[in-house]
Amino acid sequence: MSEQIISADLVANHNSTRQPALERDYASLGERLDRRGIAIDAIRDKMEKFGVAIPSWGVGTGGTRFARFPGAGEPRDIFDKIEDCAVISQLTQATPTVSLHIPWDKADPNRLKQAAARFGLGRTLGSKALTVWIGDGSNFPGQVSFAKAFERYLDAMRQIYAGLPDDWRLFTEHKMYEPAFYSTVVQDWGTNYIIAKELGDKAFCLVDLGHHAPNVNIEMIVSRLIQFGKLGGFHFNDSKYGDDDLDAGSIDPYRLFLVFNELVDAELSGAKGFHPAHMLDQSHNVTDPIESLMQSAVEVQRAYAQALLVDRKALDGFQEANDALMATQTLKTAYRTDVEPILAMARLRTGGAIDPVAAYREAGYRAKVAAERPGVAGGGGGIV
Repeated sequence: MSEQIISADLVANHNSTRQPALERDYASLGERLDRRGIAIDAIRDKMEKFGVAIPSWGVGTGGTRFARFPGAGEPRDIFDKIEDCAVISQLTQATPTVSLHIPWDKADPNRLKQAAARFGLGRTLGSKALTVWIGDGSNFPGQVSFAKAFERYLDAMRQIYAGLPDDWRLFTEHKMYEPAFYSTVVQDWGTNYIIAKELGDKAFCLVDLGHHAPNVNIEMIVSRLIQFGKLGGFHFNDSKYGDDDLDAGSIDPYRLFLVFNELVDAELSGAKGFHPAHMLDQSHNVTDPIESLMQSAVEVQRAYAQALLVDRKALDGFQEANDALMATQTLKTAYRTDVEPILAMARLRTGGAIDPVAAYREAGYRAKVAAERPGVAGGGGGIV
């Protein structure tokens, strides 16, 4: 049995005081969904199986353009990070995997496997996907040749692709700008798609929700990549202006729902080769990173559950009839449904906490690790 960092008795006591109300809420929602022809237990079962990866770098305090201001109990190394990730996994039961940040998280592979296996995270280290993001670009017109810069990128990626094991996938990631502000070598999904096509069948596009210009129709990009078999996965986060690592669902939860609407449509229609990887990619400056990552995992799960409630038959009919109003209302009906009882019941049944953030605070984990881990002095800017 996997080791648990938060006391099982604490989680059980936490749940016992909330379970009666949850059961009433779940029964009430189940009755309403039944009238819409939806079996609540089937949605709950999907939530129990759904998982989103935690980024190892996400459990530390992020930075700004000007400086980094570490929080209490900062993880000192990858092994502290794995423990923090294990807390998130235990309480949410929605984050069974960890994405390592190489070379910052480089360590002895056997020791990493042992540390992760303690908390049931061992299979993450059997990963068969590699994500590459290159921050190459320019700050002035004429500084670089766009064509030569892209060809150098393709040459390098071809070498990486050639060394990829047969059963691995390679994900390439696009970003509109940063660290350069005039041009970026992989600046949009079109360039990303070209790269995936150039490299071969094992290359796919990774979509980071925060890496697009404001008001870009990300859900349509997702649909295009699914349609042509090149959607590899996601980095879930949110953005408002030039930021790209805010908590998932904190700014535009409807957009997150619309992305999952496309994913569920592909899932239910049996789109060929459809098995996207899901990961959070966030930087936390003013919140406890563990709390933000727990909440974000729940928000991603929530968007998936809401998208599963869409009446696909009705939506298809309205689309064929060009009934724009009723088509969008069909989506809104699903989006406005409070699926929290489904998510909480899934957590309860799988050993998590009904309210993960509340349980985390009751456990006093942050104060505990703050006493054990030496304080870290603030340093230079940057998010790593």
